[in-house]
Amino acid sequence: MRHQRTKTCGECRLSHVGERVVLNGWIQAVRDHGGLMFIDLRDRYGFTQVVADPTQHAQLAEVGPECVIAVVGTVRARPAEARNANRSTGDIEVAALEIEVLNTTKVPPFEVTDECRTREELRLEHRYIDMRRRPVLAAMELRSRLNFLIRQSMVGQGFMEVETPVLMKTSPEGARDFLVPSRVHPGLAYGLPQSPQLFKQTLMVCGIDKYFQICKCFRDEDLRADRQPEFTQLDMEMSFVRQEDVFAVMEKLMTGVWSELAGSTVTAPFPRMTWDASMTHFGSDKPETRFGLELFDFAERARVSPFKVFSQTMTAPQGTVRGMVVPGGAALPRRVIDESEAVAKSYGMGGLAWVKLGAEGPQGPLSKFLGPEDLAALKSFGANQGDLVVFTAGRFEPALNALGQVRLHYGRELKLIDTKQTHFVWITDFPMFEWNEDEKRFEAKHHMFTAPTEALPPVGGDLSHLKASLYDLVLNGNEIGSGSIRIHQPEVQAQVFAHVGLTPEQAQDKFGWFLRVLEYGAPPHGGIALGIDRIAMILAGATSLRDVIAFPKSASGVCPLTQSPSAPDERQWRELHLRPEA
Repeated sequence: MRHQRTKTCGECRLSHVGERVVLNGWIQAVRDHGGLMFIDLRDRYGFTQVVADPTQHAQLAEVGPECVIAVVGTVRARPAEARNANRSTGDIEVAALEIEVLNTTKVPPFEVTDECRTREELRLEHRYIDMRRRPVLAAMELRSRLNFLIRQSMVGQGFMEVETPVLMKTSPEGARDFLVPSRVHPGLAYGLPQSPQLFKQTLMVCGIDKYFQICKCFRDEDLRADRQPEFTQLDMEMSFVRQEDVFAVMEKLMTGVWSELAGSTVTAPFPRMTWDASMTHFGSDKPETRFGLELFDFAERARVSPFKVFSQTMTAPQGTVRGMVVPGGAALPRRVIDESEAVAKSYGMGGLAWVKLGAEGPQGPLSKFLGPEDLAALKSFGANQGDLVVFTAGRFEPALNALGQVRLHYGRELKLIDTKQTHFVWITDFPMFEWNEDEKRFEAKHHMFTAPTEALPPVGGDLSHLKASLYDLVLNGNEIGSGSIRIHQPEVQAQVFAHVGLTPEQAQDKFGWFLRVLEYGAPPHGGIALGIDRIAMILAGATSLRDVIAFPKSASGVCPLTQSPSAPDERQWRELHLRPEA
């Protein structure tokens, strides 16, 4: 390359008129205007219009969009009528004195334009071209600034950045681990970390009382738009703290991030809501609080209802009947109600009971089962003439989850969500355990290292009422972080292992090293992990994590760019003391 850039393609202004500059970049477009060639030259920083005489630059006949060139030229002001107010460099152009072709290109599989309608799989296969588009570059820049602000805030609050291992001991519970077979130790394998949970707790025992890192985590689980097999999180831990101390650190971080990257003021402290209240009012542990439509408890009337689905549900263990008023919903077409019923079914309900409160009285499948006392109860819950009331019936958590999804359906359908608002909320006091019906045992609600809020009962006792010092940070209906105050006493940790069905031998095999750590003066500690991919997605206004990850996996877990996963060759299998399936 003979000509190295002195300015970027987004840098020149009227103040540079008369300067001799060198630009390097990709050709966005070439326009022939009767003897003059107009080239839109692009790099990461913007666009500059280059004007060239093709008779003096014969090489222009060889180039087209996405070729890479160097331009030596003079900055000059555009005529007033030719100025482009939509570009930061729209007041100037560069008159080419010399052009060097740095590289040509094959015909790209799609145009490098802001509005690209090419299917995602093709764009990800050619991500090196896709990322030249301004929206993708902007998302990458936003993410870079987010990481910088995170480090700036955490270091400013006295935290030390420490890297933890990627090759570690595989552990049970939660999602499946990715395994890395050991060549040196035949038959043994490392696990890739689902999080640095045990290492960050160990750092607290080391005396590093304020730790953080921006780290990669790995989970071998089914994928969707907001999930990847490898993801990035801000991980942090603090010693000698209560949960309010963790909240204060995160609130300072997030208010700063939102001010810098979203240009909006977010007020701290953020609201607090218990898990029970979140489920009861919103049918979700990550409530979307930018609109109403809160749920109500219809259990009292359901117990005596002639509608058998209601009354029989109330006699079952953890049975509940919950309802929601949709204002003006009596005027909704049947299609919308049918769609909401499909939502309820997709979340495990047999259907969705509903009634319209019309001018001529109740209408719909449930209307014949509602007497005067039932209608009076509905009125006390805010239902009036012209409204729609919908119900789910079933076990507490599934019934509420399903109705919570129906609530979101109507929130979107009726355009009730104020997308200009930003709502952070802390969800606290989660259940410590949940019942695994398939395995007939209790298991940890989040993970096994969360401190209980009260003494644990003997092994085999009822754990359904126990709460944990566990909290989530929710933003506009998205869980962006989860954390807890940890168990720091080895005997309590051993009890938890026993409650989830691990024998002492299994606990020693999987976590013996960590139990030993706790025996050497572990301080009280707690922390949180924030999902950086998800935060970046929300800040960018994207709909998928793939939009804010440089080289993401597809929905099937495949990297379209590198075509991984791929088959190792026979030598690699032999070195790992493994063999592929026949």
